[in-house]
Amino acid sequence: MPMTQTVPPWTDEVLDFAQDLAGQARAMALRWFRHRPRVETKADASPVTVADRQVEEFLRAEIGRRYPDHGLLGEEFGIQDGEAPVVWSIDPIDGTRSFITGNPLWGCLLAVLHEQRPVFGIIDVPCTGERWVGVRGRGSWLNGERCRTRTGSRLQDAILQTTSPDLFAGEDARAFERLSSAVHLRRFGGDCYAYALLASGTVDLVAEAGLMPYDYLALAPVIEGAGGVITDWRGGPLGPRSDGRVLAAANADLHRQALRILAADA
Repeated sequence: MPMTQTVPPWTDEVLDFAQDLAGQARAMALRWFRHRPRVETKADASPVTVADRQVEEFLRAEIGRRYPDHGLLGEEFGIQDGEAPVVWSIDPIDGTRSFITGNPLWGCLLAVLHEQRPVFGIIDVPCTGERWVGVRGRGSWLNGERCRTRTGSRLQDAILQTTSPDLFAGEDARAFERLSSAVHLRRFGGDCYAYALLASGTVDLVAEAGLMPYDYLALAPVIEGAGGVITDWRGGPLGPRSDGRVLAAANADLHRQALRILAADA
């Protein structure tokens, strides 16, 4: 990848390390997949397994050994030094519900933030052997090959995806239904895989609500590097303090059209 001035000078070193970690996390998670690990319910009613916890424990330990001054934000074990200049975002298994039901479309998400802004993101999907990497200002790659979003800009021709309609309640649910009625096709399922497909040019829009920072911080560099746009439902940039409503689009025209619908009462 060519060097640019838009990322810190340590980006390549840390990215190489992150990709190595993603490979090890992939192997660890696959050892549990479809072996029916015990499922527990967390305080927020979401499920968790030993696989989630073991993968995150491994990642945190390895990052801490290599970069003891870096902060950590993880789904299972919270925040450590969250105000550090460099912070890792970790979602060990994005799509635990898919994982526990034997659905292969779950992934490991890693991002590194510098001064609260993502520098790069990794979407690793163990069951398919696919890995998307996006680096701010450089681009996005699927297994080493450049990937790009679609160019069509007619909302009525667009394919919209979300993990589940259960993500939405109240006005968010009504806003999602308005958007759904304006597109050609909507599909459910996929968790982080939906965003990866958008980066690869097979999905046009992804709209979700109720997400946590570790759910979306790794997605932003991948989507943007592929030519897409990803923001909150008001069009603001995503960061650790965003409200959890996410809209990703293949291009700026589609994003503007979709945002107008979602933001009507946001």
